[in-house]
Amino acid sequence: MVLQHFGLTHYPLGKANTELWDDGPHARLAERFGWLLDSPGVGVLTGEPGVGKTTALRQLTAKLNPHRYQVVYLAETDFGRLDLYRSLALALGLEPAFRRAALWREIKARILELADGKGVALLWIIDEAHNLPLEFFRDLPAFLNFAFDSRDLMAIWLLGHPRLAQTLARTPYAALASRIQVQLNLGPIAERERFNSLIEHAFRQAGAQHTLLSDSGLELLRQASQGLPRKAASILKTSMQLAMAKGLNHLPDEIIQQAIEELL
Repeated sequence: MVLQHFGLTHYPLGKANTELWDDGPHARLAERFGWLLDSPGVGVLTGEPGVGKTTALRQLTAKLNPHRYQVVYLAETDFGRLDLYRSLALALGLEPAFRRAALWREIKARILELADGKGVALLWIIDEAHNLPLEFFRDLPAFLNFAFDSRDLMAIWLLGHPRLAQTLARTPYAALASRIQVQLNLGPIAERERFNSLIEHAFRQAGAQHTLLSDSGLELLRQASQGLPRKAASILKTSMQLAMAKGLNHLPDEIIQQAIEELL
């Protein structure tokens, strides 16, 4: 009802958006994403919650040829390291072994089978990686060792809060750090002109002819969201719901402010 009221196909900055706004950072990520597919290793993508890390990777993986790449996405990271490898085994169609050594052998054999038998490379995306147990970071280099460390058969992206990069820079994880080929940080879109361009793009992608907000409303939204797309999306969605209830076809400043007060 809300979308119909405003003549939109989806909520601005919502998950249904299929084209991300970008003035450079996402293009750089796409380039590095391609590099890691060509030369498999470990990539690290950090950023504040709500900045769009998962959305960016989701859109990049959606373009991959499923006959060449098997994508495994994991977001449940606040578990023991054995649970993490078991989830990977299940995603690869295996019945997980009880012991870690046997589990590793089975997973690595399946990865070799995919690469050599089917020409398929594995891409493992681990979200919320700042919650991973520290022993997982110590184990991972050994897990990535194939054929006397002569072959690189899988790419891994670790997505997490900025403290993930701080953790991986510590001495105990030097072996993993040496395998990191790409390390990027996505920052909030905090500058006024950049943020306004983001919102204009979001409304345009949703089918609107204009943003429905005044300049002062955009500034309210920018400051309240701190330049984080997820926060801005929540404020806009609530604002639209409040506006429809009052029979409005635009988002006045007082509606934006009310939405901010309800959410933040």
